[in-house]
Amino acid sequence: MITFIVSIILLVIGYLTYGKYVERVFGPKDRPTPAYTSSDGVDYVPMDTKKNSLIQLLNIAGVGPIFGPIMGALYGPVAFIWIVLGAIFAGGVHDYLTGMISIRNRGAHLPELAGKFLGNVMKHVVNVFSLLLLVLVGTVFVSAPADLLYNLMDGKVALTFILVLIFAYYILATLLPIDKIIGRFYPVFGMLLVISAIGIGGGLILKGAPIPELTLQNLHPDNIPIFPLLFLTISCGALSGFHATQSPIISRTTEKEGQGRKIFYGMMIAEGIIAMIWAAAGMSLFSGDKLNELLAAGGPAVVVSEVATTMLGAVGGTIAILGVIILPITSGDTAFRSARMIIADYFKIGQAKISKRLMIALPMFVISIALTQIDFNILWRYFSWANQSTAVIALYVGAMYLFISRKNYWIALIPGIFMLMATTTYILNAKIGFNLPMNISYIGAVITTITLTAVFFVGAKQARQKEIPLEEDISQYEKAHPVPEV
Repeated sequence: MITFIVSIILLVIGYLTYGKYVERVFGPKDRPTPAYTSSDGVDYVPMDTKKNSLIQLLNIAGVGPIFGPIMGALYGPVAFIWIVLGAIFAGGVHDYLTGMISIRNRGAHLPELAGKFLGNVMKHVVNVFSLLLLVLVGTVFVSAPADLLYNLMDGKVALTFILVLIFAYYILATLLPIDKIIGRFYPVFGMLLVISAIGIGGGLILKGAPIPELTLQNLHPDNIPIFPLLFLTISCGALSGFHATQSPIISRTTEKEGQGRKIFYGMMIAEGIIAMIWAAAGMSLFSGDKLNELLAAGGPAVVVSEVATTMLGAVGGTIAILGVIILPITSGDTAFRSARMIIADYFKIGQAKISKRLMIALPMFVISIALTQIDFNILWRYFSWANQSTAVIALYVGAMYLFISRKNYWIALIPGIFMLMATTTYILNAKIGFNLPMNISYIGAVITTITLTAVFFVGAKQARQKEIPLEEDISQYEKAHPVPEV
């Protein structure tokens, strides 16, 4: 219990200290944001800090900070270390920089930012990665809540019918202006999320749940390789490239740059706390063998149901499960919305007319429906690798921006290098990748990481000499909208 409580306290301290430092390094400005300079009534709509923060949290906190930590609980208390350090020094930095750099560049999505700061080749690479990730996320976040609802209703409603309802909601949320559905319903969804997290976390503390403490003996679980698997299994609660696809949605609705730390860094810390709660619940209620059996029998959805009903009883457990169901739904809808926006930006297709939005969105949903037929565990493995690979690219974009700005780029580059090593090792060793022996995978990952980091420095020095513009020119907007003198 002490390790669990101290970990949550450290996350809060990290927001108050390192979060402020990251904000100071970046340096927010008092300049008009894309919500005003590119206002279109669809995607560019000014909204206040509370609403943006809540939407950002619901966008990024899908099943990742619940399902990932539940599976990560198999590693024991060492998972707490990754959640704390990852959220503070990697995830928070990643989310803040992608959000703020997007604000400086007309709300641009990651592929456009990668093209600007890492070269046109990377723009095409990141487009593929981002769309792959988003379609996988959207599909996973259809299947997961559908399974939870199906279990909650004891199979009385057909799973196919539940899937159709979720897809119908996703289509509306993808096509309609952001303030029509997402802006209106997310406050209600947010209440369920908060109640769910407080209920499970409070239950763990009040009932004195036997949460294992971190010791030298369990720092490295027997027969379970921590690197790289732990760092891909637990992603959304510590570091997630999916967030880089979501932050630009809110960068287009943020009123002032000074609100960025609360919206981007702060909500990553909040997600880390959610991940801590579910990892602790998985460790305290189930032994490693029992947890493995439940995961094999019905996946993380079954574990969620067991935890909720055990900790809170039938009624409270149902409310908690509903809160968990809301999480993936409120990330799946924005996953498809982000994919639509990325494709629209890439092919320069205006989104003011709904027919143009439909032209992009419908093929994505057809592909996603086909992917729901694939086993969840297989989808999750591909999602985990694509997710963390996207995070690496986003961190290198952030490091490049800070390098050109002559600011402390190491805050982004160090976690970027670490995760590049982890993701490369994984794909070289995994069965879904090259299936090489682990020692060969380590060597290949080291060579790849050193080579790509060297390429980064060469490109960064060239970019600094070229004086690539770091932000959108808004002088014409300021001339047309002068600030009245007081």
